[in-house]
Amino acid sequence: MGGGITLEHFLVLGLILFLLGAYCVLTRRNAIGILLGIELMLNAANINYLAFAFFGGARYDGQIFAIFVIMLAAAEAVIGLAVILAIYQNLRTIDVDATETLSG
Repeated sequence: MGGGITLEHFLVLGLILFLLGAYCVLTRRNAIGILLGIELMLNAANINYLAFAFFGGARYDGQIFAIFVIMLAAAEAVIGLAVILAIYQNLRTIDVDATETLSG
């Protein structure tokens, strides 16, 4: 029995992070909590990209995808926080259920 970290270890870590992020997105009513859950899910995808690239032999492909996802996450965070600030200015709350009043 040889020790060491294998691809399965990284996939389980990615799965745990993704499930934690999905749970956070589905159960939070706070908009910032939902954004944090999305960030966890994107980081889980990054772990999978890098693990498959490392164990598959194509090291730079996974790094390029991971950098792209990091840039996407940064843009998502900036736009999401701007929307949250605009909602807070109008409604004085960041509860996502309160945004239903904006539709009509």
